[in-house]
Amino acid sequence: MDGQVLGVSEMQTDPPADVQPSGAAVPARGKDTHEFRNYENSKRHDTIREFYRLNHANQSLAFSRAKSEHYRKLVMREMTVWEVIELLDTVVDDSDPDTDVPNSFHDFQTAERIRAQWPEHDWFHLVGLLHDLGKVLCVFGEPQWCVVGDTFPLGCQFSDKCVFPHFFEHNADKNHPVYSTEHGIYTPGCGLDAVTLSYGHDEYMYQVLIGNKIPIPDEGLYMIRYHSFYPWHAGGAYKWLESEKDAKMLPWVREFNKFDLYSKSDELPDVAALRPYYQSLIDKYCPGTLKW
Repeated sequence: MDGQVLGVSEMQTDPPADVQPSGAAVPARGKDTHEFRNYENSKRHDTIREFYRLNHANQSLAFSRAKSEHYRKLVMREMTVWEVIELLDTVVDDSDPDTDVPNSFHDFQTAERIRAQWPEHDWFHLVGLLHDLGKVLCVFGEPQWCVVGDTFPLGCQFSDKCVFPHFFEHNADKNHPVYSTEHGIYTPGCGLDAVTLSYGHDEYMYQVLIGNKIPIPDEGLYMIRYHSFYPWHAGGAYKWLESEKDAKMLPWVREFNKFDLYSKSDELPDVAALRPYYQSLIDKYCPGTLKW
């Protein structure tokens, strides 16, 4: 990685002890809050339904582990963060009922929502910008069912809190003698770090940050790694997997989610006008070329 990276102790990263996620709702713009995540009759329903049919049929434990092992090597390309943002101009998420614009715009929508409510925490603004950059896997040639959509644990029983759970009937693990049991290969309280989730952009971007030693605090890393794990952070499923640290970080994942989700109805941002500020964050936390 080119450029000098400041040590964590040299930056304001950890939230002050007296600052905690508020849990307060972030008002949606353009539509009511209850209209988000409509998997019944959105205008994109056919596309989304077909996405989850493929996703649930193909995301097995063996598949996810193989993809994680392949991509954690970070040998695809060397690019700056801004180069990846520009590549996402070509990606429209087939799993999302709330937006049909290129993903690069959504990154700025999320970051700007966070910036407005957490003005003193620039690492949090950066997390908003970075959270979906793992979708560059689509540019690398991966099908969307391997990249986007809600994530879920593999190696244990599928939850009905997942979107379109009936499509798991076609998953190779559905009737496995161990993987189909409630706890499967896991021990209660083992912690999410020990759990293999369906593979996608969350895990990939987390590995990019870890592999490049980007100094984002644990709160931000959890937001990026688990923001698509809706059955856990929104549905209340799989709580038995939590460690004490996971339980402590859950409010931060939920705090991030309200900016990520409800910003999708915002007006499209003026990226050129925002670039100087976000480039300054990139230069501070993840300068130069990263391994992807």
